[in-house]
Amino acid sequence: MRSAYSRQFALVAGLILSSFLLLGASFATLSYRYTMDAQMNTLEDTAEFIGEFTANYRAQGMDIRSEGFRAYIFSLAKISKAHVLLCETSGEIVYSADGQGKGTLNDLVGQRLPAVVTQRVLGEGEYHRHGNLGGVYSESRYIAGVPIVIHTSGKDNTIGMAFVSTASDDLTQLWRQLSGIFVVAAVAVGMVAFVFTSVTTKRQTRPLKEMAETVREFGHGDFDKRMSPTQTGRPDEMGELARAFNAMADSLAKAEAQRSEFIANVSHELKTPMTTISGFADGILDGTVPPEREAAALETISSETKRLARLVRRMLDLSRLQSGEGITAQEQFDAVELTARALVSLEGKISAKGLDVVVDLPEEPVLVWGEPDAITQVCYNLLDNAIKFAHEGGHLWVSIRREGAKALVTVKDEGATIPPEELDSIFDRFHKSDKSRSMDRDGVGLGLYIVKTILNEHRENITVESAEGLTTFTFSLTLA
Repeated sequence: MRSAYSRQFALVAGLILSSFLLLGASFATLSYRYTMDAQMNTLEDTAEFIGEFTANYRAQGMDIRSEGFRAYIFSLAKISKAHVLLCETSGEIVYSADGQGKGTLNDLVGQRLPAVVTQRVLGEGEYHRHGNLGGVYSESRYIAGVPIVIHTSGKDNTIGMAFVSTASDDLTQLWRQLSGIFVVAAVAVGMVAFVFTSVTTKRQTRPLKEMAETVREFGHGDFDKRMSPTQTGRPDEMGELARAFNAMADSLAKAEAQRSEFIANVSHELKTPMTTISGFADGILDGTVPPEREAAALETISSETKRLARLVRRMLDLSRLQSGEGITAQEQFDAVELTARALVSLEGKISAKGLDVVVDLPEEPVLVWGEPDAITQVCYNLLDNAIKFAHEGGHLWVSIRREGAKALVTVKDEGATIPPEELDSIFDRFHKSDKSRSMDRDGVGLGLYIVKTILNEHRENITVESAEGLTTFTFSLTLA
């Protein structure tokens, strides 16, 4: 399996190579064309200058066979490093010079240019080609030619032709030198690019390797492993990913701790009633419990069995809520009617404790959005919790009020004050104010957790305040 580093490096390296190849091909084409065009322009300018100089020389009645004229033309050929040919209008070569240091080319003097070359120069006024000038040269050359014209009495009189040429190898050599410079520069830049790509690719893939190692540690049960500060401190997307990964790791560690705590709590909750049931049942069977106390023992067994049933039922409710099955599609309902029904269903418990209930519910319906059965469970759990911890003969307050786009439902009881340090954990699973779990034998510590879970599913909030013997729970519902 190829690593992310190798794939990333191969991708970037391929892009760099492709870019250099495309750039090199473009440079080669454009530089060659530019070099050829520049050389042809130089040859044409030189040919025009020689033609004008020859025309002026002849116009003054001077002989082009003179040493001074030939020395000057040879100097021009020497400077331009080119061959110079002077021809009659008939195409006969009368003078030639080699600017590459060979002096005159006497073997060309007396030869005649092909008629097609002569006609093109005299007819079109110019000639620029890459060839051998109709067989005059033994190799292909870049050639520019112009007519030699004397202006006399307002008339143009063509007296001959001037040709300037240079070897193809000279231009090719120049182009190769330019290409060589480009290749050297491209190789240097390419090497720097490859080194930079290797470094940056390793830097990009290092967090991924570290994450993979951390995940493997998670698989072995070690949830304390985190991404290093070097990665989380990066200001780019990788740093953001590393920070998100650490946040996920914190959540996993918290979830694992909660899972362990949940198992411990469930074990404790199940162990206590089961031990009691087993002890009294064995006592009745082996005669340890006297006959006159068997009824009381059976009542204890029945109470603990009901407690187990409540625990199992609450855990099933909790499991259903956490799996998303407890909240169906939301609908409109009357919060006043729902709260009143929950209050009526607990009338027996209220009467048993002699509580004075103060109800402040609007006369008109308060329509809200939610899942009625789930919100009914919220109201029931809060009222049941308030009744359970209210003092005998105390007060119980229930109210609903509108506030902006929300309806606020409040349940308040008169009883023991919840310590401030426990307010943050009161909605945790299996939380009980009595650490010995002996005062509240009817509760299992899941009621308020279920309330919080349901309201979270509805994206609603719940708050709790407890001071001077008054404990107040307030949760919100969205008005319809």
